[in-house]
Amino acid sequence: MTVDFLFADPILKHLLVTAITLIAAFLIIECTSHLLNRARKLWDLDLTLIQVLNELVKYTVIFLAVTIILNELGINITGIVISLGIVGIAVGFAARDTLSNFIAGFFILADKGFRVGDIIEISNREGRVLKMGFRITTLKTADNKIIHIPNSLFSKDPYINLTAAENRRVDLDVTIPYRMDLENTVQSLKSAASELKGVLEKPSPDVQIKELSDTGVKATVTLWTNDPWEVATYRTSIAKEAKRILVDENA
Repeated sequence: MTVDFLFADPILKHLLVTAITLIAAFLIIECTSHLLNRARKLWDLDLTLIQVLNELVKYTVIFLAVTIILNELGINITGIVISLGIVGIAVGFAARDTLSNFIAGFFILADKGFRVGDIIEISNREGRVLKMGFRITTLKTADNKIIHIPNSLFSKDPYINLTAAENRRVDLDVTIPYRMDLENTVQSLKSAASELKGVLEKPSPDVQIKELSDTGVKATVTLWTNDPWEVATYRTSIAKEAKRILVDENA
């Protein structure tokens, strides 16, 4: 069976062109992804930009591959476009969420509100950004859950970038029993917070009295760190110190 014979048979020709087109599309997507990842490491490019470019190339190549295959099968692309125009209202209504997510994805990239690696909070969900796409943004929570957030949600609900600024405040609520000396306990809490490794000297750690309750004086220990990724660690450390102080001085 020669090559000329393959192309002489319409069915075999269609199958061959379709297979070649699909393989070429797959190779182009994979090679582009590999080259973009190498370029990111070589020139220290933003991972967010690389992921968006990967998706842009992927969808463009898929569209071109589908167009080539349809043309090869003798399907009139112009006719399809006209048909889509006729049912455009119905299709547009059904795909409005997808289109909204695509548009929102462009705005997120342009506004640079967050990027891959940041920890964000939206709609009472908090997690580290693993991937930013044109349709969805993928988060990983502290308990290792994966959350897919539609991009359109970022244009509707306010979100917080917890790692946008280098300095972060760490708060811990405590209750100081009435039988304890308030001034000495407050000073001990401040000293304990100041001695934690990585805590900033300015603003200095502080203890703010909030209110009087049935069980004691409610206060908040505050300290600042320039490592936004370790807020939970610092909160745990100051909690241990606060427990030790309250137990020791209350003994």
